[in-house]
Amino acid sequence: MESRRMLVVGAHSADFVWRAAGAIAKHTAAGGEARVVSLSYGERGESGELWKVPGQTVENVKKHRHAEATEAAEAVGASFESLDLGDYPLEVDAVGVTALAEIMRDYKPHVVLTHADKDPFNPDHPVAYTVVAKARLLTAGAVVDAGFRTAPPSEFLAFEPHQPELCGFTPSVFVDITEVFEQKKTAMSAMKAQSYLQQYYAERADHRGNHARKVTGNKEIRQAEAFMRFVPNVVGAL
Repeated sequence: MESRRMLVVGAHSADFVWRAAGAIAKHTAAGGEARVVSLSYGERGESGELWKVPGQTVENVKKHRHAEATEAAEAVGASFESLDLGDYPLEVDAVGVTALAEIMRDYKPHVVLTHADKDPFNPDHPVAYTVVAKARLLTAGAVVDAGFRTAPPSEFLAFEPHQPELCGFTPSVFVDITEVFEQKKTAMSAMKAQSYLQQYYAERADHRGNHARKVTGNKEIRQAEAFMRFVPNVVGAL
């Protein structure tokens, strides 16, 4: 049986850790494959701790961020790579979109996770959504015969923004990450350039765990991650 493939695309190298590390860990623990792609390293706008070092350089920050993200991805059973397109602002041209589409055509993900399409506090996150949405559509080729390589359409979801109520984010899926929460904490601890976010996202997992318990009545759920579907999922029956 073919293993399910998950592709997680973030604007910056740490985005997947805070918002989807638990879902990735559950996916790989079940025998699935997971690949994380960042459009940038977040070297300018999201590496504050590293810029406190005297004489710091952009290239050195990128190296640190790559190492941190690779360690975090490995903690949840995924690979990591960055297209290194620059941040604040993240600006992606047709070449960048095509590069991501080629990754999708080669990898043929069953599920794609990325940012919501709105974020009043981060200029790069909506750009990432637009790039991923366009690359995904180009990859599928409108699901008709095309004169270029295509791949089957994937499930397509947003992971939770930092302030969901301001980003038009309404959860439609909760993933129970109780069994892998320690892996998520390990992944978060690897992101030393943004250590200030670790407590927030650990608490957020507890909050979403509470919500998931109310939805299911399953009192064994302690932590969860929230996602919002961009396209419907298809089932044989309800």
